[in-house]
Amino acid sequence: MLSAEQIRQALSGQPRQRLELGELRPAAVLLPLFVKDGEDHLLFTRRTEHLNHHRGEISFPGGSRHAEDPDLLATALRESEEEMGIRPADVEVLGRLSDFFSIHGYHVVPFVGRINYPYPFQANPGEIAEVIELPLRRLLEPEIFRKESWTHQGRVHPVCFYTLERHEIWGLTAAILRQFLKLTFPGRH
Repeated sequence: MLSAEQIRQALSGQPRQRLELGELRPAAVLLPLFVKDGEDHLLFTRRTEHLNHHRGEISFPGGSRHAEDPDLLATALRESEEEMGIRPADVEVLGRLSDFFSIHGYHVVPFVGRINYPYPFQANPGEIAEVIELPLRRLLEPEIFRKESWTHQGRVHPVCFYTLERHEIWGLTAAILRQFLKLTFPGRH
């Protein structure tokens, strides 16, 4: 198991890429870590099929910044509470990853936080179709990862995929996951 201090050091020890907001819309996500059955897990959600963006995809809790959010950490915590019922006071924030941009015009800042488990998750049925708890040990298995080259608006982009049992994590969520795993398990991913 990773200690909170190990994760803090891993996240603070790397220079983070920061992107200018420009025309992009600000957004944030939370990577909720917890210990289940003696090992570290990450919480993911599968989005419902009726949403405008990313329907049916696996993602971390998060979304767009609202005017009342004082910063993007507040956005990640608010969205996690709205989507999964995770109270901000129950999250031990351990750090952040590099800024990312999505092809849908979002500037996304990922934060990493630890929660106690079991947790009384309350998935919002309007947004969340499934709650997914995956062990970090399995996410580190090299055979579940692949990268493909996709063309979008005339440019070729590398797209990451993690396929674990019936779950396929891809795109921005997979890129964020990859960075987290590389930082916290150097040399293993």
